[in-house]
Amino acid sequence: MSVAIPPVGNAPQVRAGEWRIVGTTRDRVGESPVWDSSRQTLTWVDIDGRSVRRFDWAGQATRSWQCAERVGCIALTDRGSVIAAMETGIFEVELGANAEVQASLIAPAKFTRDGIRFNDGRCDAEGRFWVSAMCMDMGLAASDGALHVLDEAGLSPPVVSGLITPNGLAFSGDGRHVWLSDSHPSVQQIWRFARDPASGALSERTAWVDMRALPGRPDGAAVDAQDHYWICGNDAGLIHRFDPDGRLVQSLPVPVPKPAMCCFGGPDLQTLFVTSIQPPRASAPEVGAATPEHGALFACEVDVRGRVEPRFTRFPKTPSPASVL
Repeated sequence: MSVAIPPVGNAPQVRAGEWRIVGTTRDRVGESPVWDSSRQTLTWVDIDGRSVRRFDWAGQATRSWQCAERVGCIALTDRGSVIAAMETGIFEVELGANAEVQASLIAPAKFTRDGIRFNDGRCDAEGRFWVSAMCMDMGLAASDGALHVLDEAGLSPPVVSGLITPNGLAFSGDGRHVWLSDSHPSVQQIWRFARDPASGALSERTAWVDMRALPGRPDGAAVDAQDHYWICGNDAGLIHRFDPDGRLVQSLPVPVPKPAMCCFGGPDLQTLFVTSIQPPRASAPEVGAATPEHGALFACEVDVRGRVEPRFTRFPKTPSPASVL
């Protein structure tokens, strides 16, 4: 596993406890962890496993729901359900007590070509759902990826286009900035945008951090209460923490080479959760009994707080054609 790289200057360091594995499930592509402060649960997805999972803090138990399609990412709603960006569209999903799943279409996907799916996404403080799409065959390096917004008007045309593997979506505490990355090996760039919270409009796209100079490709991200941006360094077994000016202040090692996305949770929002990905067997033939931690959900305690995750509230006013998975 890669070692932590030194911080810049005399930046304050986050103290982190020992990593532990949460539950017994193993994801093929674990992504999109979201902490529900009202229920004290963590919900996340296994994209290639077509599963949604939920960890209950009080009972320390994990439940899983099998879906009809891949789920790229999820967000909480003000109705107690989740919205899920799936292969054919964005759905409102009810997770039943007996592992049943009812998924009702909110907005159909309108991809420009075959082989596209939704990937990273989250809600802003105003209740919109921001979601990116990518070409599933990363070997094509196809710049058909884009960032969209879902609100009362439905799913928007691309608000950022020309991406290959969009990731790292996060918002500053005041909502006036957005971070977005492209984790494709040929790009590995994090941008920062100015944002108008009222309209959601983006402007002033700035190249914020060039991750090619650091170990790991930029994957899923989170922002702490100090407006520091945490992003998983996929393939390097690290989580990088940047200050609001884009200076690297810390790199935390994690127990697996492919951390995918991090989030803050727990009763005091001081537990750092990290999902992970199982490496392809061709590149990591040891995956299996010898390395049972691949694909696990990890957690450790840190001495910095996160923020409560916003909920989706802005359901489209014009209903989509009836469709239930």
